Amino acid sequence: MRIILIGPPGVGKGTQSHFLARTLKIPHISTGDLFRWHIANSSTLGKAVKSYIDAGELVPGVVTERVVAERLSQDDAAAGFILDGFPRTHDQARVLDAILARRGDKVDHVIEFALDNTELRSRLLARGRSDDTDDVIRHRLHVYEKERDTILGHYGPIVTALDASGSVDEISERLLSTLGARVLQTLGVHGARSSQAAV
Repeated sequence: MRIILIGPPGVGKGTQSHFLARTLKIPHISTGDLFRWHIANSSTLGKAVKSYIDAGELVPGVVTERVVAERLSQDDAAAGFILDGFPRTHDQARVLDAILARRGDKVDHVIEFALDNTELRSRLLARGRSDDTDDVIRHRLHVYEKERDTILGHYGPIVTALDASGSVDEISERLLSTLGARVLQTLGVHGARSSQAAV
């Protein structure tokens, strides 16, 4: 199963990505985590990523695409994956489609984590991080809205909105329900409630 999770900062999709990866036994692939791994291991891609980050610039799409493509080529991603933070543009979505098409695959589900902006701001401000100011949060949400429209426009028929309000366990239960009981049974997933307790 190949799943893309999208949602604004503070919506909780990182937590749910890890939960879903454990439950479905497929890797959670985050561009941020990939960047950090390549930098820590001084790979060729890591050096390229670090040069942009050190210069205070965004990592170019072509570099991000190479990092993601390399990760998707690994054996543990053959049966499926959960993508978090990629794709963010129409070009990246097309690149991902091409990568998967080469091996006869496609994206199965795009789950959009939806939450009222007022609650999102409250969650982000409650984290207490120095960069979580109201102005910065407003900017991040604005950037996300533009990215969201790109993904929805590309993947429209397979996008499902998920109510991201409530507790972690409640959101986890909704997420599994959204993916569909029949699909989960096919994958042999059992005891979802007990798995949620570990989140």
